[in-house]
Amino acid sequence: MENRLKAYLRQPVEMRATDWLVDCVIAAGAFGFGMVQLALFANLFIPDAVTRTILGIRSIAPTAAETLFTLVMCLPLVFRRRYPWPVFAMALALWLAFGAGAGYVSLSVIAVLVALFTLAYERPNGEAFVALGLALAAFVVSMALSSTDGFAMFSLFQNATLAIAVTMAGFALHVRQDYLDVAEARIEEAERLRASEEERAHQAELTRESEASRRVEAERVRIAREVHDITAHSLSAVSIQAAVAERMLDTDPAAARAAIEQVRATARGSLEDMRSMIGVLRGDGAAETAPVEGTERVGDLVDYLENAGVACDLLAGAYDRSRVPAPIDVALFGIAREACTNVVRHARAAHATITLAVREDDAMLEVADDGQGLLAGERPAGGHGIEGMGERARLLGGTLDVTSAPGAGTVVAVTIPLAGAPLRQ
Repeated sequence: MENRLKAYLRQPVEMRATDWLVDCVIAAGAFGFGMVQLALFANLFIPDAVTRTILGIRSIAPTAAETLFTLVMCLPLVFRRRYPWPVFAMALALWLAFGAGAGYVSLSVIAVLVALFTLAYERPNGEAFVALGLALAAFVVSMALSSTDGFAMFSLFQNATLAIAVTMAGFALHVRQDYLDVAEARIEEAERLRASEEERAHQAELTRESEASRRVEAERVRIAREVHDITAHSLSAVSIQAAVAERMLDTDPAAARAAIEQVRATARGSLEDMRSMIGVLRGDGAAETAPVEGTERVGDLVDYLENAGVACDLLAGAYDRSRVPAPIDVALFGIAREACTNVVRHARAAHATITLAVREDDAMLEVADDGQGLLAGERPAGGHGIEGMGERARLLGGTLDVTSAPGAGTVVAVTIPLAGAPLRQ
């Protein structure tokens, strides 16, 4: 109990200037009420002077001692909110001490009531009822010590009723303040949650923007690779066909003319591909509906190789295009196109074979040539064709295997699982 009392004394209520002013006004009001009660007590209840004399009431006017007693009891009320227990104990003790000389019946109990109300409002409910019990006990003691038995019982009933009333009032305001504090805490928690939700929404928006930027960058890389494949494929064919036309211009004008027509056709097809891709970048609706190149155009690769002077065999009997999802079919054609471009540009081959097949749950592509091959770790100078082919395959969960040896040709083999990509509609 002693430690708890010290804890209470060490945790006073924080007071502002306006709080001190209000408590000073309340203390002054309590003093004024006590003086009015002293002045009016005899006239209100005992108007007859003989009766007052018999009952021991000496004068209806407050004496200097009674005024001083009332003032001393009310002064501690200035500190009632900062130190509720000490103020209540002091007011109750002073009332008991001064009442013995001035008379418990006439001496006002207003200081005790104000202190009791403050304690009931400021402190927990259990403490309020303890203070009420102490006040009631003091009132019983005052009745036992009073010389005016007739009015002592009335005074006891009056003071006890007022003490219970102010305690209940303080308790009710205390409960109301608790509800207000809980409501305020809930509002603050709701505001905190709202701020947290807004922060999460902001972070999610930043994440979406970051993801969108990443996807845009990835799409740019993909488009750049497509542009590289188209231009490398087409320009290689144009270069070879132009060289053929140049050699045959004098000896066989008709063949030279046919080669030039092929150059024009190849260039026109390349321009159409580039136009479609640029249309996608611009958001052209017509371009978006343009068909995507897949293995149905693998015959163009055969023509491309043969026009470049490389005999080509196409083995696609085991390839069931209806079983192959569109993304895989498009990727296989892109890899085959890049491999054929490398054959024309780097292999110096006389013969090539393109094999397409669906075996069990995998789609397979193989492009083989009988060219000069590559040294261990060597890659065609100035290009990223093999890396691009490998990335295409890996994005779909597949693998790319390039087998090559000097003088033994090169084999590009791709295996992509059919699972994990949507089937064509």
